Amino acid sequence: MILSRYERMIAKRYLLPGKGEGFIFLVAGISLAAVMLGVAALIIVMSVMNGFRAELFDKIVGLNGHAVVQGYGGRLPDWQSVLAQARATPGVTNATPMIEQPLLATFNGRVEAVLVRGMTVPDIRTNKTLKGKVLAGTLNNLTANSSRIGIGSRLAENLGIQLGDSLTIINPAGRATPFGTVPRQVAYQVAAIFEVGVYDYDKAMVVMPIEDAQTLLLLGDVVGMIEVETVDADRVGQILQPLAAKVAGRAVVTDWRQMNASLFEALAVERIAMFVVLSIIVLVAVFNILSSLIMLVRAKTRDIAILRTMGASRIGLVKIFMTVGVTIGTLGMVAGMVLGFTFLFFRQGIVNAIQFVTGQNLWDPSIRFLTELPSQPDPVEIASICIMALVFSFLATLYPAFKAANTDPVQVLRYE
Repeated sequence: MILSRYERMIAKRYLLPGKGEGFIFLVAGISLAAVMLGVAALIIVMSVMNGFRAELFDKIVGLNGHAVVQGYGGRLPDWQSVLAQARATPGVTNATPMIEQPLLATFNGRVEAVLVRGMTVPDIRTNKTLKGKVLAGTLNNLTANSSRIGIGSRLAENLGIQLGDSLTIINPAGRATPFGTVPRQVAYQVAAIFEVGVYDYDKAMVVMPIEDAQTLLLLGDVVGMIEVETVDADRVGQILQPLAAKVAGRAVVTDWRQMNASLFEALAVERIAMFVVLSIIVLVAVFNILSSLIMLVRAKTRDIAILRTMGASRIGLVKIFMTVGVTIGTLGMVAGMVLGFTFLFFRQGIVNAIQFVTGQNLWDPSIRFLTELPSQPDPVEIASICIMALVFSFLATLYPAFKAANTDPVQVLRYE
């Protein structure tokens, strides 16, 4: 919108408080603050939701792969041929055998449910989710038939176990004897304690070489599944369709969407709902801009009439009041971006401070899955939020701007 010199001067004059115009300026300031808070809330919430989904995806998929080829009954006897077929499938970047079984673990009289995961030694050492997350010890000590394991930090905390201690894992499906089935108990030395950042994994995960898992579960040369990674997680179903046809009748292919469908669908619905609800805050702020402009037009009716008699055009008056409203919206939007990014930068410190002041645990990992508040701003999403705020601000200026332009100077100045 191109303004002439006098239009810029008048718009600037209307944006600043004049004598007896303190109330109008206060309403305009409230409008600016409302837009700021609405934009900041949208940026903060959407960035946190994006970060939450991205963190969950990275950690869950990092541990489970993009898909698994799972044998019926949890056993895949001819896993070598299935592994070869998986690696030969176009679009598959990695395939590795794995065993996963829920069992019990005991230490000094304490018992916890655990999820035993048997992985190949190279996969344990190079896994993206485990690598760099070790709090004590090292994963390099986990070698085949070494009776050494790695456990999650929350599990270690719950059991009171430390590095080097011996953890006993109980397999209820032990060997059959004349007196019934005797549970199998095997002691393992804790060689590493890790924290992946997902509460459910940290409180139950036990990682060991696949050979030790086969011995513990009495499987012989059998694995439970083949973990598969592809070039594109979003096209995993299409990529693995030929493999699913080849293993039909022997195993089933399950991708990350199917394994975590309810979780990611709930996140998607919540994300849309939060965007709609918080957009209403911006809309309410825009109504404040509308009301402040209407008050300004009524207060400046005499000035508008004089400008019309001096030759000011209707379109000029429209541009002046549109500029005033859009400027308030723009300043609120910029302030909202600054506030939003500042909050995101110090988000964990702010959460900790609020928890300290209120004495409430606002971010319970057992409920939130993740141990820290995540964030991942999306430039396209932020641009959409800013454009939405500007469009709402522009639309709010239309009625008061045209109302001012249609002011009849004769009627206003008739008794002056």
